[in-house]
Amino acid sequence: MSRATFRTGDRVVLPPYGIGVVSGTCQRPVSGETQAYYQVDFPNTSSRAFVPVSAPQDAGLRAALTTADMPRLLSRLRNSQELNLPRQWAARHRRVTEILVSGDPYELATLTCELRRWNMERGLPDLDRQAFRRAIRLLEQEVCGLEDQCAQDVQALLDHA
Repeated sequence: MSRATFRTGDRVVLPPYGIGVVSGTCQRPVSGETQAYYQVDFPNTSSRAFVPVSAPQDAGLRAALTTADMPRLLSRLRNSQELNLPRQWAARHRRVTEILVSGDPYELATLTCELRRWNMERGLPDLDRQAFRRAIRLLEQEVCGLEDQCAQDVQALLDHA
């Protein structure tokens, strides 16, 4: 698997924290050795993360979605297949948490559609409703700032959910 390289100013996602911006690299001592790290700042917060340059994928760091990714995301939101979540709460909570922590936007879109369907059919218990809101927020962060029509359609669907 090829290693991702990020530059200052790149929009990135660090699950489960959401969208951030690479503000540069820095050297930090760890166990007596100096390591290079990406410094990721999260907008509208004072949060900052340091992700090893040598293995950003191990921390889950990935490039944020771009306008080129919007048609696929929109398609997933409009034509989502059933997720088949477990009915038993503990197993469902584990699966939902895995999806939220993974930060995969296409899985988040599928989860959003499934929880919206459940909500319309019978209403959601509190923890499922919180997960539903969290999935929507994570997707909104990825779409925020993208200006093409497809991104606006995605935002409209998320607003409607």
